[in-house]
Amino acid sequence: MKLPPIDTVPSHSTYDVVIIGGAMLGASVAWFLSDNPGFDGRVLVVERDPSYAQCSTAHTNSCMRQQFTHEINVRVSQFGAQFVRNFRALTGGDERVPEIHFHPFGYMYLADTAAAADRLRANQKMQASLGAGTKIMTADEISKAYPFYDLDGIILGSHNLVDEGYFDGNTMFEWWRRLARERGVEYVTNTVVGMARKGARVESITLATGEVIACATVVNAAGPRAAQVAAMAQVTLPVEPRKRYTYVVDAAQPLDRDLPLTIDPTGVHIRTDGAYYMIGATPDDDPAVAPDDFTEDFSLWENKVWPAVATRIPQFEALRVVNSWVGHYAFNTVDQNAIVGPHPEVPNFLFANGFSGHGFQQSPAMGRGLAEWISHGAFRSLDLSPFAYERLATGDVRAEGAII
Repeated sequence: MKLPPIDTVPSHSTYDVVIIGGAMLGASVAWFLSDNPGFDGRVLVVERDPSYAQCSTAHTNSCMRQQFTHEINVRVSQFGAQFVRNFRALTGGDERVPEIHFHPFGYMYLADTAAAADRLRANQKMQASLGAGTKIMTADEISKAYPFYDLDGIILGSHNLVDEGYFDGNTMFEWWRRLARERGVEYVTNTVVGMARKGARVESITLATGEVIACATVVNAAGPRAAQVAAMAQVTLPVEPRKRYTYVVDAAQPLDRDLPLTIDPTGVHIRTDGAYYMIGATPDDDPAVAPDDFTEDFSLWENKVWPAVATRIPQFEALRVVNSWVGHYAFNTVDQNAIVGPHPEVPNFLFANGFSGHGFQQSPAMGRGLAEWISHGAFRSLDLSPFAYERLATGDVRAEGAII
């Protein structure tokens, strides 16, 4: 089916749902709404950049794991893995839709202190109780399975080869968008610059081109710009852009087996990436930045990243950087968990924000859940209420401890 070009001006002046942000989370909500038999409303997706070149979606490392410290995050990613593995069937069985490539090389969290080891043991017990394949490995067991590590100082590791690794999230994103548009979801290239709120409801949005669009529900899926969008609805949201660095490297001495996504105690992480290796890192100085600030600090590689990698995997002493970039986490400064669902005082303003680096893998469950909420007023498949905004106001929070 040939789709028309995406316009800048909406076709209508009123929509049942307006989604602000058309990247991974916005596309997920749009597709799940289009697939929900309990919803037959009109949906508009407003995306400021049709190239998606500067959004978090374009800079993701596209990984999947169950190794979290909260039960709800494990369950969310388990559905994500199920959805990825059955993508064509779960999107309607259309033969045009490709199956999603999933490379389960696994994750390996390494602990170098007794406290860190105890946390990994407790996390593994919880994860295994939910059916995750996480196993605790002693340093000797790790060395036998992956002899290239230097495990000096390492007490143990937490490892899982079941539904953990890399998946082709960009293909999923593109087909969500295409299928949603074929089903009538309208996309426009524009920017929301204002909202009219009357009492407990957002009544309309204003676009940069001047149109005022009435709406029954607004979904904030604006990624690192989420707080700016929330402010238009007179709502405070503790989400800010934080820089995260990615390096794709060529090794002079490649490993003889796949490298699990290895989280070093320094926080630097590295994994197999086809014929190359992909490294991720957080700067030691980690302030909020402007959402259009992608400037690289080139000293980070020499001062932090390369020393950590070469120490943990001596075979990687000689690496050549073939590509590098800065992306943004939409970082929830309170507890690093997603903020999902309605605002308690503005119930038609819904959040899909603050994923703190987990948005790709969590997008299937979040899109499904928000579509259920919009259609039925409740989460039906998986209770996402632990992500509710209310916890931020009450202080009843527990930080996700497995952020990388």
